[in-house]
Amino acid sequence: IVITAQEILVDNASYPTPGIEKNSHDYRPLGMGYANLGALLMSRGLAYDSDKGRNLSAAISALMSGHAYATSSLIAKRLGPFRGYPSNEKPFLNVIGMHRSHAGKIPREDVPKDLVDAAVRSWDEALSLGERFGFKNAQISVIAPTGTIAFMMDCDTTGIEPDIALVKYKWLVGGGVIKIVNGTVPEALRRLGYSTSQTDEILHYLQDNDTIEGAPHLKPEHLAVFDCAFKPSKGSRSIHYMGHVKMMSAVQPFISGAISKTVNMPNSVTVDEIMQTYVNSWKMGLKAIAIYRDGSKRTQPLTTSLDEKDKIKPLEKVAYKPLRKRLPDQRDATIHKFSINGNEGYLMVGLYADGSPGEIFVVMSKEGSTISGLMDAFATSISIALQYGVPLRVLVNKFIHTRFEPAGMTNNPEIRFAKSVVDYIFRYLGLKYLSKEDQDAMGLAKTMVENHETQAKLVEPAQKPAEQRVVEHESASRLEPDLLTFDPQSDAPACDNCGMIMVRAGSCYKCLNCGNTSGCG
Repeated sequence: IVITAQEILVDNASYPTPGIEKNSHDYRPLGMGYANLGALLMSRGLAYDSDKGRNLSAAISALMSGHAYATSSLIAKRLGPFRGYPSNEKPFLNVIGMHRSHAGKIPREDVPKDLVDAAVRSWDEALSLGERFGFKNAQISVIAPTGTIAFMMDCDTTGIEPDIALVKYKWLVGGGVIKIVNGTVPEALRRLGYSTSQTDEILHYLQDNDTIEGAPHLKPEHLAVFDCAFKPSKGSRSIHYMGHVKMMSAVQPFISGAISKTVNMPNSVTVDEIMQTYVNSWKMGLKAIAIYRDGSKRTQPLTTSLDEKDKIKPLEKVAYKPLRKRLPDQRDATIHKFSINGNEGYLMVGLYADGSPGEIFVVMSKEGSTISGLMDAFATSISIALQYGVPLRVLVNKFIHTRFEPAGMTNNPEIRFAKSVVDYIFRYLGLKYLSKEDQDAMGLAKTMVENHETQAKLVEPAQKPAEQRVVEHESASRLEPDLLTFDPQSDAPACDNCGMIMVRAGSCYKCLNCGNTSGCG
């Protein structure tokens, strides 16, 4: 059923590139696999790194792939083989024959006889059908890592992996940690002949000590059954890295593709040992191998002890701690004099080497006044924000349109009207140091253009005939009330940008203060 369902999906799936799509339709590779093998072996009282465990795993894999190939051939009987089969028929049948040959070599000691017999029969059937009808799929099996999907299926282990540890701590992305205890241990203990009371005592010891080594009643010869990929924090046992390679070697002859599996190596492993592991894997017929040296990552989502918490926390603090970038003692600066409704002040901007602002000072003409003291404190806080990496565009966007006294006309041709000292300062900083794109996004460039257009309209023409000037004066007098006043509607909302009452503009509302609209354009 699984192979049939996967085969149907080949034509109904979407592919990232035309090349991948063509290859998928020409060869129709599938990827059937399994998960929870490590827990299965433990539940049967078999050590992962043992001949008995490897033989059982080989028999299971042989039965799965043999039956899958037989099903693929039956589909080819109805629909024809995959497009690339005619040109690959002879080598393809040779590969099926080699699979069949390896199935006959599975040791039958300590493996259920009916399981091995079924595996051999499945390959006999696959070869017989394939010689008559061919195969619909060039590949039918791989061993995927399964990951978190395995835990959704209530698995204790993923893919072909053993458990990482009997007791492990999972660090959550949002903070916190959960303790995970292997749920297969009680079944394994019962399989090994321990009584209910003995099992309970062993489990309590495991919960309290994070290791099964030294547990009461547990026989030394049974410790290997509970060996995992990592050594427990209070123990000394783990699966040797060649145990992982040997398990893959036992299963690989019955898998079409590669096996996704981590070969866990201790932190003390040498470069030569890693190289030799790759060489041994190649000699043992593996198609792929992934080596992980314990502790080679800065942080690990799964750990065997809470003791590692102290090691991880400082790294998180270092990674996320904001760093202050101070200006050099000798720095460039600009000084800008401004006047708002007759209130003069000076804005000094200290610059980094790249010309970006890193501090500001604001001096008002009336020293000792309340506003002067407030501006000193405000400038200091903005300077610290800039030095800790707050983008200038964020500050400008936050503080423009701030309204309070003093406000009014300015002596800056680019900022003709300021709603407050803060509004003026950040408009100036935005026009001086932000990119054109940021200025356009905040409406600063538009405001500057409107100011110039307003100035142009206010310029008196050089010389016109007296009669024409009289007529224009009379027209202006008649139009002046309509041009300079408006009747705000009682239901007009406040501007969500600056807080001013908006006026109706067609079916929408517009703010005459900052130009914001209610969303209709």
